[in-house]
Amino acid sequence: MGTKQSLKGLPEDADPTRADSLAREIFSDVANKWALLIIDFLGEGTRRFSEVRDGVDGISHKMLTQNLRMLERNGLVERTVHPVVPPRVDYRLTEPGRAPRGPIDSMCGWTQRYLYDIEASRDAFDS
Repeated sequence: MGTKQSLKGLPEDADPTRADSLAREIFSDVANKWALLIIDFLGEGTRRFSEVRDGVDGISHKMLTQNLRMLERNGLVERTVHPVVPPRVDYRLTEPGRAPRGPIDSMCGWTQRYLYDIEASRDAFDS
């Protein structure tokens, strides 16, 4: 109920509790592990594809490409192709892409702070 009250005055399809909501679709896109890490990394400034790939540990070329395209489609990342040889493509966060940096930074900080507690809980649960 709190969600509906906080969304008063917005279009009906902005309600993330509705299955057919655009907000829910966007949230699903952005709330994946790679998108969050890409947004976190791009928060440091404009980067080339290879810099993002090297800066987001463990991401494959394919997953990086898919996530950058999805973030660009949703207006969170801007892609700039420079007409040079060899080709150069830069990525940067747009204003809507910079907006979730606070919560993302908090989540990353929370993970670092409680990593050992979480690992200990997992070990205890699994044994």
